[in-house]
Amino acid sequence: MKRIGMKTAVLAIFAFALSTLPGSAGESPAVRNCTWCHGTGAQGYTVAPRLAGQRPQYIVSQLRSFHDHTRDNPFSRQYMWGAVASLGPYAARDLANYFASIPPRPANDGNSALAARGRTIYMDGIPEANIVSCYACHGPNAEGIRDIPRLGGLAYFYIKARLEQWGGSRGARILFELCEMNCGDRRL
Repeated sequence: MKRIGMKTAVLAIFAFALSTLPGSAGESPAVRNCTWCHGTGAQGYTVAPRLAGQRPQYIVSQLRSFHDHTRDNPFSRQYMWGAVASLGPYAARDLANYFASIPPRPANDGNSALAARGRTIYMDGIPEANIVSCYACHGPNAEGIRDIPRLGGLAYFYIKARLEQWGGSRGARILFELCEMNCGDRRL
């Protein structure tokens, strides 16, 4: 009987020690699953976007798209379809709210010499090319609106890749081709 009590005490101490490790306190298995690719602070990496501060409605819609296989690109098929296969709508909502509550950090990885021109395009669009501003959909501080994603803080290479990929999607092809035709690759 004393051995069982001692084993239970050792297990309790071990479990407590594990729960106090950085990044594990209060995190569900679903959150830990996300942080493998999106980072322990959900700040993202070059190919995995920042989830910290992202719009909860956007995260939920993306998780649903991955789950339903309607977001169809190589990374979605390779990583996200399996990652969300058993994720229910309530868990998706909880994840979205959790990641939205984490303050995002600036990416600081783009070409600073082009930042002023990029901000002008973001705020004003390119009127002479009939290109609407990004501001119109993503808001004045690039924080997104409802289920339109936050762009602020996303890595330069991630945004560039998504714009190029977005241009290949059925729903956005016409808009992207117009932008590409009038902006050229260097403005993306």
